[in-house]
Amino acid sequence: MIKVVITGARGFIGRNLVAQLAPREDVQVFGFDLGQPLQDLEAALAEADIVYHLAGVNRPESVEEFTIGNATFTAQVCEILKAGGRAVPLVLSSSIQAERDNPYGRSKLQAEEMVSRYAEEAQTPVIIYRLKNVFGKWCRPNYNSVVATFCHNIAHDLPITISDPANRVALVHVDDVVRSFIAEMHTVQSAGACFREVIPAFELTLGELSELLSAFREMRTTLKVPDLSNLFVRKLYGTYLSYLDKDDFGYALQQRCDPRGCLAEFIKSSGAGQIFVSTTKPGITRGNHYHHTKTEKFLVLQGEAVIRFRHIENGEILEYRVRGEDFRVVDIPPGYTHSIENTGAGDLVTLFWASEIFNPDVPDTQWLPVLPEGVRA
Repeated sequence: MIKVVITGARGFIGRNLVAQLAPREDVQVFGFDLGQPLQDLEAALAEADIVYHLAGVNRPESVEEFTIGNATFTAQVCEILKAGGRAVPLVLSSSIQAERDNPYGRSKLQAEEMVSRYAEEAQTPVIIYRLKNVFGKWCRPNYNSVVATFCHNIAHDLPITISDPANRVALVHVDDVVRSFIAEMHTVQSAGACFREVIPAFELTLGELSELLSAFREMRTTLKVPDLSNLFVRKLYGTYLSYLDKDDFGYALQQRCDPRGCLAEFIKSSGAGQIFVSTTKPGITRGNHYHHTKTEKFLVLQGEAVIRFRHIENGEILEYRVRGEDFRVVDIPPGYTHSIENTGAGDLVTLFWASEIFNPDVPDTQWLPVLPEGVRA
């Protein structure tokens, strides 16, 4: 059993670290936050196998609080560990601001110097992470994270302020930070202090960040999903969704209904086509067209149907009978006119995928009945 102490356990990074470690049966987590009695910290550190020192102050009411919350508190942690007489490894969450001459940066640099001295005196490993701007779920908006603020405001249809859209920001995702931190539990370290970086790191302009997040919000109307093959976009999209209000998770699709049933577009992707869903009344046939380039997949989710094909150059009719309980997918090749008929007693529910987004100017859809004129199914 690895006994882990996390200072700042209720902070942004701390909460995510606890969430990853808590389910593990080989780890016991002791959390501590500023404001708790110091005796709680002393008791936890006496048992610690590794310490993640994440607690700190970055938006105080007075400049002096930078020193108290970052430097002075770090000194207390180091003194308690040294007094215990055990060489306990420590991971420090620092900041790239430590390289800058401002009150926050100076206090973080002092904290780095203190844990480095502890590493030397206790002859134990200390790993210092100078973190870039960290984004991800549970980061507080309107505090010290532009991503969190933009996500919150855009998710709530509030304005955002950008002083210079060309300004660049360097980012790391909280899950990558946590993954790096946890890896330190299982890495053999030499005594002494060393610096590490979280990878991957991302960089973009504030204007690009705003455009991406605005597109996420507009997706409920455009239905266009972001490029999820891009690792940063995938992580940012998940972050954005975490800022939705709990009563804003669901939204309605626009339905187009007629006597045959209803149809609704669901998802569109410039790289992966589009998905739509339909209901079809008993006895009704949809389709009777073919494509030269576009391909499709049909998946009946509820009911019974027959999918018919005919090559546009001959009269041979192919039939595929499908049922919702089978979850059977039928591919629609180019050059075959095709249709789907509801042969059941109730509504037919079908999920369709097309290899490209429908373009009314170039629809690639040619009307042609599958069954010869005068022939009924």
